[in-house]
Amino acid sequence: MTTTRDHATQAPTAARAVVTQESIVTSPLARKVLAVARIVIGFFFLWPFLDKTFGLGFGTPAERAWINGGTPAQGYLNNLDPAQPLAGFFQSVFANPVGDFIFMIGLLGIGVAMIVGAGIRIAAIGGTLLMAFMYVVALPWIAGGTNPVLDSHWVEALLLLIAAVTLAGDTWGLGKWWANQSIVRKNPWLR
Repeated sequence: MTTTRDHATQAPTAARAVVTQESIVTSPLARKVLAVARIVIGFFFLWPFLDKTFGLGFGTPAERAWINGGTPAQGYLNNLDPAQPLAGFFQSVFANPVGDFIFMIGLLGIGVAMIVGAGIRIAAIGGTLLMAFMYVVALPWIAGGTNPVLDSHWVEALLLLIAAVTLAGDTWGLGKWWANQSIVRKNPWLR
């Protein structure tokens, strides 16, 4: 014998429980170290956005600032070693004003999300993709350097991913508040 339930009388489904950093990382000291690492990597992305936008003179002089008509992504891509096998592809796709916009908005979004601790999953995925593109467009065994296989892009991508999987935004950030927003509770990938 089978029984059927009247869907109108069923109790509403329990809201999805919000997972917090404390359930993933049990050491308070480790949570604080992860928070500092999250903020540092966030600033690591925010700073080039600010310098390239306003020409603060550290990596970008004022005359090449984005607000003065500079081309941040184009400047990088158009100076690639022609021996790089993917240089031509990336130049043809991203060495244009749309590429500049995507690059700069990416730097801003990744930096802000990591610093405030909300939306770090999206920032980690976007930042990892950005680091992967920057790695393959300037392969270290062709570009030269101290390591023929790995470069700093790997470290930056891993820091982003570590922050995301450990929910590092919960400590000294808006991660818990963000996780409790209804849109995030329904779509945890926004966490």
